[in-house]
Amino acid sequence: MRIRIVNQSKHPLPAYATALAAGMDLRANIEEPLMLKPLERILVPTGLYLQLPEGYEAQLRPRSGLALRHGITLLNSPGTIDADYRGEIGVILVNLSNEPFTIQDGERICQMVVAQHSRIEWEPVASLSETGRGDGGFGHTGKK
Repeated sequence: MRIRIVNQSKHPLPAYATALAAGMDLRANIEEPLMLKPLERILVPTGLYLQLPEGYEAQLRPRSGLALRHGITLLNSPGTIDADYRGEIGVILVNLSNEPFTIQDGERICQMVVAQHSRIEWEPVASLSETGRGDGGFGHTGKK
């Protein structure tokens, strides 16, 4: 699939790191380093603009290395970029660690996965079909 992209950043286009990778890393496009204090959140620009085809979205997801080593993750994970959005991709990062973290220009800050999605129509009904699970949720199966 070919997707139109405008790159106003100082960095190369996102690319797959391996042959079977699902996501591409997005980079911070900033003029100076950003300090992210513990429990602070910040919108980080990427300088990228997409034109996704109808029926597709781009999902922004945390990078596992940043999450594990530094407690940096996406606040609205996954973030969704709709096919009709034409603005700059911004990434909402949050620092869940006890230490400040500095974001550098060009640093890989999240992954982007392009995925197909369906649109639904609601069918109002009086009841739903029965299942073995029923309405059990949030730990209803207990510890094993």
